[in-house]
Amino acid sequence: MTGWLTRHPATLTEEDRAGLKDVLARCPELDTAAGHVRDFGEMLTGRLGSTLPAWIDAVDASRLPGLTGFALHLRRDLDAVTAGLTLDWNSGSIEGAVNRIKKISGSSTVEPGSDYSAS
Repeated sequence: MTGWLTRHPATLTEEDRAGLKDVLARCPELDTAAGHVRDFGEMLTGRLGSTLPAWIDAVDASRLPGLTGFALHLRRDLDAVTAGLTLDWNSGSIEGAVNRIKKISGSSTVEPGSDYSAS
């Protein structure tokens, strides 16, 4: 079920689409949640951060407990989340540099109780 909701609709098989359609027809709340999840996925893949405030308002209005809590937490740092959903930027090279520094720093530390003398 979760996979049906979180995967891109184009990747679902016909059987998956039929199963999802059947389940959503039986549960209006899940159908509403599925719509919000799809819309959020479109924001992520389409870099549509400018639509985030309207999405948060729609989710809040739906009163779906887990999703509403998630949406309202996004509002706490709206500018940063909007930038993350809008800008084409990643921290891959920075993370690599940080990991190299940590590795170097870790290899040069002295263990407590060791005999360290500069002779």
